[in-house]
Amino acid sequence: MDKLRLQKHIADCGAASRRGAEELIAAGRVTVNGVTAKLGDRIDPARDVVCVDGRHLRQKRRERTYLAFYKPRGVVTTMQDELGRLCVASYVKSIPARVFPVGRLDRDSEGLVLLTDDGDLANRLTHPGARVPKTYRVTVGERLTADKLSALRDGVRLDDGYVTLPADVEVRDAEENRMVLRITLYEGKNRQIRRMCEAVGAPVLLLKRETVGPVRLSKLKPGELRPLTAAEIKLLMSLGNE
Repeated sequence: MDKLRLQKHIADCGAASRRGAEELIAAGRVTVNGVTAKLGDRIDPARDVVCVDGRHLRQKRRERTYLAFYKPRGVVTTMQDELGRLCVASYVKSIPARVFPVGRLDRDSEGLVLLTDDGDLANRLTHPGARVPKTYRVTVGERLTADKLSALRDGVRLDDGYVTLPADVEVRDAEENRMVLRITLYEGKNRQIRRMCEAVGAPVLLLKRETVGPVRLSKLKPGELRPLTAAEIKLLMSLGNE
């Protein structure tokens, strides 16, 4: 990594302001790897040991931001869009942190998207091996037979030849030419639920993501944000480490 000015590192650790750090260095009270430091020194915080008056300084843990966002239909799950379409960035302008979406939710769908500036957690949650459960309310334009429901539960072959993992599928409402399902996936292929339903001949009319792991959409309305609770963050962290 690029080396930091020593006084910036001291300030980042909360030991003094930058001006105060310069005064500490000039007074000979700062050492780097046991050697008295001088103004102009640069250090690698990950490798160099910096002490003030013999006390080892450590950078303060950066506070991260974790948000639940109700993505409306018609919004692209990116922070910018080359086609000029409405995207997530339009809804987080008041957030001081540089957050980004964890995973995707297609433009025609709505519901829960997690936003964060914690890249490590985002990478763990979106890794194929994480198996983070995501639950959706899905309205299809057909009354599915028991065989088709079983196929959705057991795994169907998508248009690219991939066979989906088993999923939890519950029927919430059924009419002659319409059915409402609650589907929980343990993987995240692109437009997966739409493609699964297409594979059994059932066009999706409406699709809303209701949960991601322990986080629920709850009372959020389209376009609204809320910070995750400490309990939700802790549970997400444990999912990402499994």
